[in-house]
Amino acid sequence: MNKAQLDPFFSLLTTGSEAKTRQALVQFCEWLSQQASGRELSGTVELVLAEALNNIAEHAYAQLPPGPVQIDANLISGSLTVRLRDCGHLLPNAVMPEGRLPDTDVPLESLPEGGFGWFLIHNLTQHLSYQHVGGENHLELRFDTNLQSG
Repeated sequence: MNKAQLDPFFSLLTTGSEAKTRQALVQFCEWLSQQASGRELSGTVELVLAEALNNIAEHAYAQLPPGPVQIDANLISGSLTVRLRDCGHLLPNAVMPEGRLPDTDVPLESLPEGGFGWFLIHNLTQHLSYQHVGGENHLELRFDTNLQSG
């Protein structure tokens, strides 16, 4: 595909379930790789997007049937912006978690099973915002594509 054929926009309506999350990640990563992004950036974005989509499937739609998840992205002027929307439960107190690591200074068997996702999301994005608008959760993730390695 030559540069003139590249589409800097991605849009996908999927469902907040484990199986659909995997399928959505594959489609998104195929689109991102067509944009000639570096492997470092692609791996980072895939990790963050996997964490965010898994949070939606596991928490936003907890005790609900899997619902819609809209993924929109654009790659413009050295910046990749990914916007996720879902109709699940809002985040506690309608506030995004701070992204602190859980206490890891404990015996191995006492390490928490979760709690690392928001830490990764916060630390691997250049901008992050959350809003609950009109019954929808809106999460925006921004990555600086100038960080790419190749």
